[in-house]
Amino acid sequence: MPPGPTTRPADTARTLADLARGHDPDRTAVVADGTRSSYGALDSRADRLAAGLHGLGLRSGDRVVVQLPNGAAFAETLLACFRLGVVPVLALAAHRRAELAHLVRASAAVALVVTDVVAGFDHRDLAREVVPGTGVRHVLVAGEPGPFTALAALDADPVPLPAPDPSDPALLLLSGGTTGLPKLIPRTHGDYTAQLRASAAAMGFDRDGCYLAALPAAHNAALGCPGVLGALLLGAKVVFARTPSPDEVFGLIAREGVTLTTLMPPLLALWVDLAEAYAADLSGVVVEVGGAVLDPVTAARVGPVLGARLTHWFGMAEGPLACTRPDDPPERAAACCGTPLFAADEVRLVDEADREVPPGAVGRLLWRGPTTIRAYAEPDDAAFTADGFLRTGDLARREPDGSLVITGRTKDVVNRAGEKVSVPELELLLAAHPAVRGVGVVAVPDASLGEKTCAVVVAREAAPTLEELRDYLSGGGLAAFKLPDRLVVVDALPHTPAGKLDRRALALVAGA
Repeated sequence: MPPGPTTRPADTARTLADLARGHDPDRTAVVADGTRSSYGALDSRADRLAAGLHGLGLRSGDRVVVQLPNGAAFAETLLACFRLGVVPVLALAAHRRAELAHLVRASAAVALVVTDVVAGFDHRDLAREVVPGTGVRHVLVAGEPGPFTALAALDADPVPLPAPDPSDPALLLLSGGTTGLPKLIPRTHGDYTAQLRASAAAMGFDRDGCYLAALPAAHNAALGCPGVLGALLLGAKVVFARTPSPDEVFGLIAREGVTLTTLMPPLLALWVDLAEAYAADLSGVVVEVGGAVLDPVTAARVGPVLGARLTHWFGMAEGPLACTRPDDPPERAAACCGTPLFAADEVRLVDEADREVPPGAVGRLLWRGPTTIRAYAEPDDAAFTADGFLRTGDLARREPDGSLVITGRTKDVVNRAGEKVSVPELELLLAAHPAVRGVGVVAVPDASLGEKTCAVVVAREAAPTLEELRDYLSGGGLAAFKLPDRLVVVDALPHTPAGKLDRRALALVAGA
């Protein structure tokens, strides 16, 4: 494991309210949309915005749904909320009426913070649809406010505010499931600050580093592993990208000296495929990847093609985190998700009756630890064991050295005439086919077999045929019942706002 970041006097934060405080005021804190903000400017803006929110009547414990894209306003708004004791509920910019209305009502939010227009979509119109009939008293807009209040207009002289306690709720994150509406995940000031420090130490990230937020910063992966908030804790630089597209991020990486970023596997594959065309050099960059199947072909190309070091993560906004470390051999990142972030994390692998499975066997992953929640904002007793372990919904096995290998989800199985086909296993094998850029596997109904297996594929160039894929898998020794029964070729796979494969939408694509 690499050494942790150098301890600095400024790194004494007890709560998220302390982020961006105590650092050299002239150091660059945030780079976004061609502008730069120093730590002094960010610290001052957070205090003045907190005072402005206080002037509107917001008080400690109030909930505010924040739906902002990557940018300086996102960082300023979160810091202001932390300092006021207001609890931000982090919506993704891609959320629309169903998700946003759910978050507003489930959190009993008193305010909604949105941007004006992103990619041609007017979030002010969305706010008009969502707010009526709720407890939202204020809609604040980053940009042109229309009929609402401009976020920039909330600028007041700082007022004395009581410091939050480390045990106080700091923010509400969203569950990253692939179906249904997200659950609200309460994280405290103390546990999230601990997560920032531990993940920064695991990545060897310190105040001299530069974090690129290529994924949505409202997602736990880019927010706190160590992400945007970890960088602001340590006094490092945060660079916000509007999109993870290579034509934007490769230039930012070179100009700003990025040392750490976070990606989903499909985006990593895209970066690797286009690196040569952009003459990209990511030497000196650590890439965190997780959230979906990481195929070994892409993993093996990261070092030789990008020059970057790859770390493979298993993580949940609920708190469980495990990862390989930057100095691990490259093949380790392809083979497993490393070890838990905290020595105090407790991991159990059990069968359907919660009995421990034998060493090396696949089991249902249960997790309990210092940063893992014990309850959702809405009661869900089925999500936890009687002794407080979180039922992650994942299947995993443990290697002799303690490393975790995630093998799938408890429901990621196709029941084909009584034979169980592991969706992640088949996806991983198909992803290694040279003609396949991306793949998702889904069950489709069948009158005689109950379910058949459909592979939804994004091709690299010429699309493979179903027969070619079946021959390839058979040649690799895969059992006949595991071979895909159908093939659908698409231009792109559907993903959730959190960046994970959207299996409900995938089923529609497959005609299920």
